[in-house]
Amino acid sequence: MSSPSKRREMDVMKLMMSDYNVETINDGLNEFNVEFHGPKESLYEGGVWKIRVELPDAYPYKSPSIGFVNKIFHPNVDELSGSVCLDVINQSWSPMFDLLNVFEVFLPQLLLYPNASDPLNGDAASMMMKNKDQYEKKVKEYCERYAKKENITNERLEEDSEDEDFSDGKSASSDEDIAGHADP
Repeated sequence: MSSPSKRREMDVMKLMMSDYNVETINDGLNEFNVEFHGPKESLYEGGVWKIRVELPDAYPYKSPSIGFVNKIFHPNVDELSGSVCLDVINQSWSPMFDLLNVFEVFLPQLLLYPNASDPLNGDAASMMMKNKDQYEKKVKEYCERYAKKENITNERLEEDSEDEDFSDGKSASSDEDIAGHADP
């Protein structure tokens, strides 16, 4: 490859032409979201997450920044920011890797084999080590609550409408449809 920008274009195009739904941000190839499905035979199976990817100018020589946009309960994912603690991305990244490796190998491996001894989410790590049944129940609860296809599409609608001025006092919230939950 003659330049990092050509490699970036090739890797993003390869990801777009695969089975992944890729949504660019600001019409560039430096920031985008990818729809990611939990791996089969894992606690996360059936879950759908929006993964935010930011490529540094020096990509592929410098690793991409990867984060979960919707919530996930996992020892190696920060619950508030969605940041991922994964050695292969954070410390041992190599230009031999590409974006498909991130979504086809690294993230599925992270979800299949959480590492409670190197946590970003201390609560998840502690629960995983001390009470595996409770941990598994909480993972499934988070998947059910935050990791459905409608969660990632609704989140996009919320992002799109954040800047709009609702002069009529109504919001695009669907909370009105849920009995017993009044908007504050």
